[in-house]
Amino acid sequence: MVDPAHISIESIRAEDEARLLPGLVALLQDTAASGASVGFLPPLSEEEARQYWQVAFQGVADGSRVLLVAYDADTIVGSVQLELAMRPNGLHRAEVQKLFVLQSQRRRGIGEALMQAIEQAARERGRSLLVLDTRQGDNAERLYRRLAYHEVGVIPAYALSASGTLDGTVFFYKELA
Repeated sequence: MVDPAHISIESIRAEDEARLLPGLVALLQDTAASGASVGFLPPLSEEEARQYWQVAFQGVADGSRVLLVAYDADTIVGSVQLELAMRPNGLHRAEVQKLFVLQSQRRRGIGEALMQAIEQAARERGRSLLVLDTRQGDNAERLYRRLAYHEVGVIPAYALSASGTLDGTVFFYKELA
């Protein structure tokens, strides 16, 4: 489990980009290298990872995205994002995206702590409905079920995996109190 003396979670601002970009690039490259289904296939170049984070920081700057980062001392060990629906009929909802935890730091409760923190960030922004998806059978699927997310359904052969197979994706939602 997470040792509170060592792990901290911070909400990131747009002006933090230059300072955090190297650690976030390394986090994304590590996550992709582990075969996690996060939209990228290994090997992930530094340039492609950097471009991804630059777009993410644009969302932080325009207020459409929340980015949380977990640290162990000064090292980035995880992150998660919340994409806020911006249309008038969707201001009550958001999509949880890109839960990343370094391979070496998994099974310490960091993912769960990030999910709890992103749910709180959603509440603070008046969001009462969260949606997310994950590859069927991944550890993340078990995490989301444990955190009381409800399965909507599975789309088979949704995403190409690092091994070359087409894997199903499970969609979930959670209503926040």
